[in-house]
Amino acid sequence: MAIIETTSRQFRERQKDFFELADKGEKVVIRRGRKQTYVLTPISEDDLYFTPEMIQRIKDAQQEIKEGKYISFNSVDEMNKYFESL
Repeated sequence: MAIIETTSRQFRERQKDFFELADKGEKVVIRRGRKQTYVLTPISEDDLYFTPEMIQRIKDAQQEIKEGKYISFNSVDEMNKYFESL
């Protein structure tokens, strides 16, 4: 797989082509001036970690910890024994 480098100007002019290359698995690097560089990477819905549902699950878990609803282990052996007992 080749690395395809382009400038931000070229990217603006041919966005569709660069998106298609990224969709095919090519690594597209966009240079913006001399100091900034970006990589074009396709993502799926599964890559969006912080959906509203995920944020709510995190808040619920934090509340459970505050309420003492968690299990703590002092060693790997202790953890393994717990999981084996399930």
